[in-house]
Amino acid sequence: MLNNSPKFIEPAIASSLAWSVIGKKGNTVRTKVMGILNVTPDSFSDGGIYFSPTDALNHAYRLVEEGADWLDVGAESTRPGHQSVTSEEEWRRLQPVLKDLALHCPIPISVDTYKPEIAARALECGVSGINDVWGALHHKEMLQVVSDANCIYFWMHNRDSRPLGNGLAELLQETRSGIERCLSAGIARERLVIDPGIGFAKDTHQNLSALRILPHYTKLGQSVLLGVSRKRFIGEILSADVSDRLEGNLAIAAYAIMEGVEYLRVHDVKATVRVCRMLEAVQDKEDDGQQNGP
Repeated sequence: MLNNSPKFIEPAIASSLAWSVIGKKGNTVRTKVMGILNVTPDSFSDGGIYFSPTDALNHAYRLVEEGADWLDVGAESTRPGHQSVTSEEEWRRLQPVLKDLALHCPIPISVDTYKPEIAARALECGVSGINDVWGALHHKEMLQVVSDANCIYFWMHNRDSRPLGNGLAELLQETRSGIERCLSAGIARERLVIDPGIGFAKDTHQNLSALRILPHYTKLGQSVLLGVSRKRFIGEILSADVSDRLEGNLAIAAYAIMEGVEYLRVHDVKATVRVCRMLEAVQDKEDDGQQNGP
């Protein structure tokens, strides 16, 4: 248990359960599993289940026990067709949960919000990162809030109604532009994590294409976060409803780890941690001389 004053948890220190996996190009990346905590009544996967502060906190500490390296707490659904909530309502949902987690949670916490005023309040509570699904596209003040706090900023690729072009060259170019805006605003390069935004402004074909270009995305000079957990395109491919997509999630997680993705945002923490652990064991070259037979 931490002391009684909220403070940042330095991610490099706190992520003691992250797994070191060697990607195809030989670079060692510490894979961090980010557990999703939705304190909303309408999230596509688990809306309403953890809406009360008590249920939310119980689930948060369960994710910690399962091996999460980060907790990502959100109080406004970002599912297709979601109903926006006011800043006042979003904070009403977040405050009691963050107040407890800031005092007692042993791992870093990020808040999933695109509103600068919510980000500022959350940072005052002691969270370590902001996960912005709009990448400051609509609220440029977000970049200043994050820069002033010197916290981790999870920038996600998104766009309004314009369709994404073929080949996803636009995805790479818009991400490069986003990186430049963040750095120009004073966000330290080592505090910036980029996310290709799977499921946002992309159809199933484009989501798959975005996954195929992960080798290029991880070469943009920033750590990468990937969030595909239980998303619609997995259900379309596997003909599976939202509660039956674990195998699809884990297949993509394994692929992403091998391509150098550093953060995996997931609902199923325990299973994802096991995938990370298994990949680490397979690639542990120190075991090569300890064979027990075929």
